[in-house]
Amino acid sequence: MKPRKPRIALVLGDPAGIGPELVARLLADPATAQSAELLLIADRAELEHGMAVAGCRTPYALAASIAEANFSHGKPVLVDYRGDTEGEFERGVSSARGGRYCLDSLALALEATTRGLTDAILFAPLNKHSLHQAGMRTSDELHWFVDQLGFDGPVCEFNVLDGLWTSRVTSHIAHREVADQITHQGVTQGIELIHRELLRSGVVHPRIAVCGLNPHNGDNGSFGREEIDIIGPAVEAALSRGIPVEGPFAADTIFLKVQGEQRQYDAVVTMYHDQGQIAMKLMGFWRGITVQGGLPFPILTPAHGTAFDIAGSGRRQSGRDAAGFSADLPHGPRAS
Repeated sequence: MKPRKPRIALVLGDPAGIGPELVARLLADPATAQSAELLLIADRAELEHGMAVAGCRTPYALAASIAEANFSHGKPVLVDYRGDTEGEFERGVSSARGGRYCLDSLALALEATTRGLTDAILFAPLNKHSLHQAGMRTSDELHWFVDQLGFDGPVCEFNVLDGLWTSRVTSHIAHREVADQITHQGVTQGIELIHRELLRSGVVHPRIAVCGLNPHNGDNGSFGREEIDIIGPAVEAALSRGIPVEGPFAADTIFLKVQGEQRQYDAVVTMYHDQGQIAMKLMGFWRGITVQGGLPFPILTPAHGTAFDIAGSGRRQSGRDAAGFSADLPHGPRAS
């Protein structure tokens, strides 16, 4: 019996941004239908708007509910859904209405996946300000997913580009708070989590590097002792448990060791958000993927944002791939 393709719940993201048109281009790519079955959870008018802006239309089937989706015809299936929002969406700006639509759509995608109707979730870019305007109380969508699922395990956003993974010990917090939140437990947890997820994704022998926090790796304590007192011991503790990890490395040089065919590591654990994000986005902004790491099933999104400034124009950025989603992920995350 031929194995079933992965079935993915696909959400259009913030309607004020480029999400609907990215989804339209994704659906128009013949490789998409060959790779997965897509359950579109979206307002039908928004999907049609995205197709009109992108200048490409793909036939799809309709289902009255997530439980009634039928993929036997080989087309994407749309559940026409707006949640609690009414009226037209304003384009190019954040809004409570757009944020509410995103949260409601994601909640239905979570229901579909927790019920086993889909295997994973892919969502187009969101806008955090819109989500907060709509009442989201968590700092970001990852922790919103955690709350919605009642999940109590460790989580972290991973960024993936051309097979290179990054994670971070701290994330969406002010820089003045970062040093206080670099702890032995936080660093070891970050190492263990990305090691586990790399194994789950199919990387048989992961190689992990860990960044220091301070300039010049602290220069033997001259510019801070986090590398000596916290990060280094955490690396040694993980190494003693059989995890192939090295570091800490100076953050301004570690990414020279992970480019090209001579890549020395499969993943880099960074200490704060931009320490890894800047490097990854310089290496391939439009090809990057964000993985909501640690959750019970794969949830992914492009690493770029909603691009309010070009939304609705149909214009593509230089170097951007055809769909905006089709980043190269040779070892795709899979649920265990």
